[in-house]
Amino acid sequence: MIGNEFLSELFRIVEGALRQDGVKVRNYAALLADKLANSGDEASAQRLRKLIDDRAVQLHPARLGQTAPPPVDGESRFPLLERVEIPALVERHLLTEAQRVFVEDFLSLVKSRAELERKGVSAGTNLLFYGPPGCGKSHLAAYIARRLSLPMYVARLDGLISSFLGSTAKNIRSVFEFASRMPCVLLLDEFDAIAKLRDDQQELGELKRVVNSFIQNIDSLGRDIILIAATNHEQLLDPAVWRRFQYLLHIDLPNLEQREAFWKLFSDGLNWSPKELKALADLSEGFSVAAIEGAATRVRQQVVTRQAQPNLHGALTALVSLARGESSAKTALSSMRLDEPQMLAKQLRKRNPRIYSLSVVGEIVGVSKATMSRHAAVGHAKRKEC
Repeated sequence: MIGNEFLSELFRIVEGALRQDGVKVRNYAALLADKLANSGDEASAQRLRKLIDDRAVQLHPARLGQTAPPPVDGESRFPLLERVEIPALVERHLLTEAQRVFVEDFLSLVKSRAELERKGVSAGTNLLFYGPPGCGKSHLAAYIARRLSLPMYVARLDGLISSFLGSTAKNIRSVFEFASRMPCVLLLDEFDAIAKLRDDQQELGELKRVVNSFIQNIDSLGRDIILIAATNHEQLLDPAVWRRFQYLLHIDLPNLEQREAFWKLFSDGLNWSPKELKALADLSEGFSVAAIEGAATRVRQQVVTRQAQPNLHGALTALVSLARGESSAKTALSSMRLDEPQMLAKQLRKRNPRIYSLSVVGEIVGVSKATMSRHAAVGHAKRKEC
């Protein structure tokens, strides 16, 4: 027997049928079949899937799994949406404990949405991720989509803006109409490109009307769509936009524990030792997740092109190179003298002698542990003479 937890899908199927929207009927019928199977009613699930596969009962000649092509910009003909294939890697997305609790609470809400609505409790599920660039906002959206077994479509809002503002409004409308036809996660990336402060005196009145239209599209989006917006410039968002998102999550630069875990994640095949991972995590203080991934990739490239073993010297060189694009990381590495090994060794030992043992420092500066021991012995003798 079909219970209240399946009413949302039934309503969407009926709505699609009344509008003769075969794609919508097919997608929500497939979702209902999956839910029936997960609840233990495999017989009903199989019966429904058989109906979906029966070409004689199709509203439109579309095969299961097909969707209408994503909408395109009227001028450039570039797609306004991109379906993102979600790799299994996102299952290992590394969160702080607070973020993990937040995400689990959100997933529980989504799964209980039908029951909440039946009891008259608001069940808004719009998510807004904000924070520095490169810190994993898109990866987290993909993680949520994978946990919900939903496809994810990404709309990069800077690409929706047309030279004709009327076309911009049409593009926005097309994106929301497309997403409303199927259960999915819709990620609005570069969210601040559209959702600017409407009292900005430098913007045209027509663009403000575009923002108003954008807000109206958010309000009219069906409850079955998981809407996630991501921005690096939350200070640009209109207050009215903030109110459209029931769940807000600040995603900051990774902490020490996360940096160590991300180095391990992105360094597949490099086989860093636990001591080396701790040093890498400390050296990458202030770096984004994207920059850590970039540094790890450079080390892997060096291993292949030079046919050499990975080492901390190469990793530090990559980090210093990438630090130019990481404003928060410039201070951490700006004082390190890569061209003066002895000075660099002193700086590292002074920074944290527990992390930077003689063997670790030797690897970073490019000398053997024995050489580092001799330098340390000479320095100790000189201090005793003084």
